[in-house]
Amino acid sequence: MSAATATPLAIPGQPLGSTSKYQPGPGTHIHQSTLYSSLLGVVHIVQPAKAPGPVKRLNKIAPASAPAELPTISVSRSGVSEKREVLPEVGNTVLCRVVRITPRQAVVAILICGDTVLDAEWQGIIRVQDVRATEKDRVKIYESFRPGDIVRAEVISLGDQANYYLSTARNELGVIMATSEAGNTMFPVSWKEYQDPETGAVEPRKVAKPY
Repeated sequence: MSAATATPLAIPGQPLGSTSKYQPGPGTHIHQSTLYSSLLGVVHIVQPAKAPGPVKRLNKIAPASAPAELPTISVSRSGVSEKREVLPEVGNTVLCRVVRITPRQAVVAILICGDTVLDAEWQGIIRVQDVRATEKDRVKIYESFRPGDIVRAEVISLGDQANYYLSTARNELGVIMATSEAGNTMFPVSWKEYQDPETGAVEPRKVAKPY
């Protein structure tokens, strides 16, 4: 194969393309004929070696024996910014892990700011009024997040000395990775539900629309 070309950063759960266009490589997984990133890292696409053309032998043309292979797409952590002291700022997109929930808010640990893995885990809060942009009075935290979920959010306020205030009130913000009560990695089936592929059980979440 030829040398790989790198494309922008991918996050866990981000769709990378169809299996009709790419072969799966390390750091990816397949669901319903679509390749997804399994980790935070740089996407690499490796083009297959150019297939040999027909070989002329005397008066007979012998075609190439095998069809051309698909490019291989993979995700690796190499190339991702190393941990360093970065402070989230208003307007930054962050990835965070839900630590605990209450009826009024979800408490999260901010892990990544932009494409930088943070040296320290900063605490953030997603208040019930900041979960989504519409029907705010009908939002229930336990139907939006669960402890252990990985969430893409936006910093909307520096808050107090202990917490950043975060929002998921845009379509592309919300839960990007979720584990079912049975312990299986789920996949989104709508803007408000994830499903366990093993048990078929459906659980409510504020689902982030894939990029």
